[in-house]
Amino acid sequence: MSHQSELIATDIDEYLAQHERKELLRFLTCGSVDDGKSTLIGRLFYDTKMIAIDTLEALMKDSVTHGTTGGEFDPALYTDGLKAEREQGITIDVAYRYFSTAKRKFIIADTPGHEQYTRNMATGASTCDLAIILVDARNGVVEQTKRHSFIVSLLGIKHVVVAVNKMDLMGYREDVFENIKRDYADFVARLDISDLHFIPISALKGENVVEKSSKMPWYRGESLMYLLENVYIASDRNLNDFRFPVQYVNRPHLDFRGFCGTIASGIVRVGDEITVFPSRKSSRVKRIVTMDGDLDEGFAPQAVTLTLEHEIDISRGDMICRPGNQPSFDRKFEAMVVWMSENQMVPGKEYLIKHTTKTVSGAVSTLRYRIDVNTLHRQDAPTLRLNEIGRCEFLLNEPIAFDPYRRNRATGAFIIIDRLSNNTVAAGMILDRSSSGGEHWDDQPSEELHRQVSHVTPDERKSRFGQKPATVLLTGLTGAGKTTIAYALERRLFDAGRAATVLDGQNMRLGISRDLGFTAEERSENLRRSAEVAKLMNDAGLICLAAFVAPEESVRQRVRDVIGTERFLVVHLSAPVEVCRQRDTDGHYAQADSGQLTNFPGVSAPYDVPAKPDLILPTHQWTVEQCVDAVMQLLQDRGLIT
Repeated sequence: MSHQSELIATDIDEYLAQHERKELLRFLTCGSVDDGKSTLIGRLFYDTKMIAIDTLEALMKDSVTHGTTGGEFDPALYTDGLKAEREQGITIDVAYRYFSTAKRKFIIADTPGHEQYTRNMATGASTCDLAIILVDARNGVVEQTKRHSFIVSLLGIKHVVVAVNKMDLMGYREDVFENIKRDYADFVARLDISDLHFIPISALKGENVVEKSSKMPWYRGESLMYLLENVYIASDRNLNDFRFPVQYVNRPHLDFRGFCGTIASGIVRVGDEITVFPSRKSSRVKRIVTMDGDLDEGFAPQAVTLTLEHEIDISRGDMICRPGNQPSFDRKFEAMVVWMSENQMVPGKEYLIKHTTKTVSGAVSTLRYRIDVNTLHRQDAPTLRLNEIGRCEFLLNEPIAFDPYRRNRATGAFIIIDRLSNNTVAAGMILDRSSSGGEHWDDQPSEELHRQVSHVTPDERKSRFGQKPATVLLTGLTGAGKTTIAYALERRLFDAGRAATVLDGQNMRLGISRDLGFTAEERSENLRRSAEVAKLMNDAGLICLAAFVAPEESVRQRVRDVIGTERFLVVHLSAPVEVCRQRDTDGHYAQADSGQLTNFPGVSAPYDVPAKPDLILPTHQWTVEQCVDAVMQLLQDRGLIT
């Protein structure tokens, strides 16, 4: 597993050339306090024979003084280099270590577990390809595990390894591992993590770290080191969108003007047509210059100097891209923000926003909500404090060229700097416009509009129809039977002389909501529009049978607020996902499994089971007639029909 090679003795130049061509994997270790992050890294270095003899001897001595292993070798001391860290047995600052094997080169960021050092953890994670989230087998999934998992997802890290550590203290029991695996999977289903692995380990004993453990024969997966060497990261880089933030204009003499910088994403070739922001002037690439000579092609993340065929006024902070593939260029955007300062965020206060190589002034115009990292629910909040995360609207004093962070980490990230202290106070990830502009729950109507009142009173409608108006929300996973039961219930009510109509989610998307996709925000907006339609139907005296997946409990509560508590009933169709898969005739679940359908509740997105539904229909056990009977009885019990 070590980087040792016979070429060192026979052909050092070829060895160095091979080493230079190795793929680099950046990863971090994170998790709660005392989960064993530093111990794991020390074990990786020790077992791959990457610790120098003199360093190892010093660590053996320090293990007697500072170690927590009874005088035996303590791997954690290899990364816990600060005096305060060794005294407390914790990691405070981010520690970086470098090593290589025959297959890859690695940069490891050992990040702190304490909540007060969350900002250090976010800093260490910002450049990583993979995250190892350690979970103490004795404690299971705790608050800080969830916090770090959310930040990992927020920062766009696609590959996550959940290492259940200290299995030796739990007798290497399979049930302990499986329980933690299930708890974590339930939580992470709400996050955007596409590649997730679970490995039971003992970092202190070296079980399943570099070599497969014989003490856990029930685990049929690979060791941690095998996964680190073989996880596929080549496709993670954005090579489609060419973005080149200009860092420096190189003008050594009259005959040369080059624009220096690091290619943030994409590929550029000699002769390519380019456009420059903010001027929107166009030219072609004349040369791609490096210290080792000119290139015919450059790609991310190479540092190069571009020369152009035409003389264009370009300066530091400008963005070079392709004419047919341009970033957004605006003063306004929305972003998720991790606040890193002891001084709380002040909406409206002017800060410096550093984005790629450009720094502009601007302010947080609105804090839309704060995220509770334990439940992932949104909370109204006036400000953000240290280590809190929220969604903000920004208004800058001049436009910048940016991409959504999910599409392009280099041009979708920024930092916020305090103008007086010059301290970095926050990090931000720009959201996609298609998902950030979808919700309008809190939009205020124009003051020039006035609500009109019908000349027909609610009591008159009640007398005419012989019923009280209400909205019955039938919610459940795709395939649970919502639409089937809604139309059967409509037929039953109609035959009984009642006035009812079905409001179906798919029908809404074929008309009023045809402009919406299926992100969480767009699902929320579809329900907002549908709630307004249902309210109008109720105002007309009708019973509205609304068939929607409606996966988020918080959004269902907002629907209740729009329609009115006295008019709103929630009926949960509780068919499990396995049954819903079998009923799926449109292939939606298969498409979600393959990634063709994203944000699909029950597969790639969470479904929040209603906390207190008015009725539960086990549609995997009851017939349609039984379900309709139960809803009819509910309507009678609530006095909505007689």
